Amino acid sequence: MSGKRIFITGAASGLGLALAKRYAREGYQVCLGDVNDAAGQSAADEVRAAGAREALYLRCDVTKEEDLQQVAEQLAQRWGGVDIVVNNAGVAQAGAIDDVSLDDWRWILDINLLGVVRGCKVFTPLFKRQGAGRFINVSSMAGLLDMPKMSSYNVSKAGVVALSETLQNELGHSNIRVSVVCPSFFKTNLAGSLRTPDPKLQVLVGKLVSRGKLTAEIVADKIYEGAKHNEFYILPHLDGRALWQAKSLLPRAVYSAIVINRSRWLMKI
Repeated sequence: MSGKRIFITGAASGLGLALAKRYAREGYQVCLGDVNDAAGQSAADEVRAAGAREALYLRCDVTKEEDLQQVAEQLAQRWGGVDIVVNNAGVAQAGAIDDVSLDDWRWILDINLLGVVRGCKVFTPLFKRQGAGRFINVSSMAGLLDMPKMSSYNVSKAGVVALSETLQNELGHSNIRVSVVCPSFFKTNLAGSLRTPDPKLQVLVGKLVSRGKLTAEIVADKIYEGAKHNEFYILPHLDGRALWQAKSLLPRAVYSAIVINRSRWLMKI
């Protein structure tokens, strides 16, 4: 195996594209998967220019298992396999539990959670045949914490954390490594995918993303370094790590009060 072959979903923009360029600079062969063909082809050109040994775009809708299977088969034929699969594609949803429709719940779970499930399910047999591989599953601090009015998003990302933890235990004996990435808000295009019945939340999420302290490129670099050092939890944001530690150490009532006060403050920014 070359050890330098990577496939990334949701790679036409945002964190996916930043990751593609980061691995390109290390001389990887990079395959970008996305549903936006024009942006995907343009992104492949950027990744090629960033130094990739090879950069190709393959259309891939993570809600369709057959799309992921076709990518796996093409990479097995073209490259002889793949070393890293980054399950990155995701969308956002916000709203109170009594306002969000079940259709929106199904939409976000199908992409954010089942999209990762499908990626892991499809590529695990290839990794086993190779004798090695790594999944980098992109979750969020929302998967570890529990901010109000984000229940569908929180649940979708918490599922990715639980899946990744389980697969670390299940696949380790097959020399298949797993990392789960949990960033807080950073400068990316997440707000563009947001569905919400509350216009105020649309504005708030836009502000939080635009005011993020880290860029997608910085987050991508932290992911690269974390995976390189075989870290399981990759938490790029210091404040996110601190709040997660508080959740594990403080009584639930104290932690919950902190979260409620923080959410009230956020609504005022």
